[in-house]
Amino acid sequence: MSKRTILQKLEILADAAKYDASCASSGSARRNALGTPGIGSTEGMGICHSYAPDGRCISLLKILLTNFCIFDCRYCINRSSSNVQRERFSVSEIVSLTLDFYKRNYIEGLFLSSGIIRSPNYTMEQLLEVARSLREDHGFRGYIHLKTIAEADPELIRLAGQHADRLSVNVELPSEQGLTHYAPEKNGQTIRKAMADIRHEIDNVTDARSSRILKRAKPPAFAPGGQSTQMIVGADTSSDADILHSSARLYAGYGLKRVYYSAYSPVPEASADLPPIRPPLIREHRLYQADWMFRFYGFSTDEITSVAENGMLDLDVDPKLSWALRNRGLFPMDINRASYRELLRIPGLGPTAAKRIIAARRHTRLTLDDLARIVRSLKKIRPFVTASGWSPGHLTDAIDLKQRFLAPPQQMDLFA
Repeated sequence: MSKRTILQKLEILADAAKYDASCASSGSARRNALGTPGIGSTEGMGICHSYAPDGRCISLLKILLTNFCIFDCRYCINRSSSNVQRERFSVSEIVSLTLDFYKRNYIEGLFLSSGIIRSPNYTMEQLLEVARSLREDHGFRGYIHLKTIAEADPELIRLAGQHADRLSVNVELPSEQGLTHYAPEKNGQTIRKAMADIRHEIDNVTDARSSRILKRAKPPAFAPGGQSTQMIVGADTSSDADILHSSARLYAGYGLKRVYYSAYSPVPEASADLPPIRPPLIREHRLYQADWMFRFYGFSTDEITSVAENGMLDLDVDPKLSWALRNRGLFPMDINRASYRELLRIPGLGPTAAKRIIAARRHTRLTLDDLARIVRSLKKIRPFVTASGWSPGHLTDAIDLKQRFLAPPQQMDLFA
């Protein structure tokens, strides 16, 4: 077989990377090559995005070093027993692609992952060399996100963090049992150890850089965008409650910036004990909404999952509305008296709107018309609040209140 061209390699290895959702660039430190001989910046428009076949927005340049892999994780399309086309980039090819795409304004950074070849240490060395070459040989100041190999030597991961804006280690599945069953070559303890090492290094560097004693000799930055992880949703039997509790432990234990949820995509020639169809994408969306609730809205995971029947979030309405519908005794709330924390519990109100309400009511008692000028829509809010001149009356306790929020049924296309 003739040797594939760079374009053919890119077609295979960019397609293989599309299943990884953990590629947002948020939280990174600002780098700028202005006034230096290097190129690139993490400021401005941020990373360009592309769209996966299922409609999700993902970032580019997003590729694998290789889709060869010595592991045989049954949910993974690149597992060793898979019959997919295999290919591999060299380090210099990825460096050249990144720089060429950057100079053409196609991308703002690099997201690089890999199957495991030869050994975890060898693979991690290759990933590290890409980042090192971009930073040191070419002065690249754009964004770099490296997917680290949990089984690799901690020193390699530490060095990677000196060049990458963000590191991530995938926990793969929400439960230890699921990981053991579907990916027996991976070990949850090893994955958590790698995450703990990264957090430890981030904390060390943060402390050292803020130290007055070391003010004139600050240590090099380490993964200024923090670390993230991804878990696959719907491959095993974990419920949404299991997933959210697992996420809460990861945020608290390892200081993660983000936990990404990726709906399982059936892979060719899949194991018989994997689901034949993917879970609905709305499940992934509801998990992100619930994740937002306990990170920014002051809800505990127990509160969120207390209204999840059989541990599964309601797919018809968002988790916050679902919680409010099950806790109507706490409503309506007076928007002229409620605390910031209480305002965040009202469906349809977020942190920005809550702050604007508190600022506005210092000058006047707010009416529903005032509230309409602060928020985008009153539809979700109206049954759960009182305001000057407004009371929802029996609306809050209406039996059909949930149905009022649902989209009207539509006739399915008989010829689709």
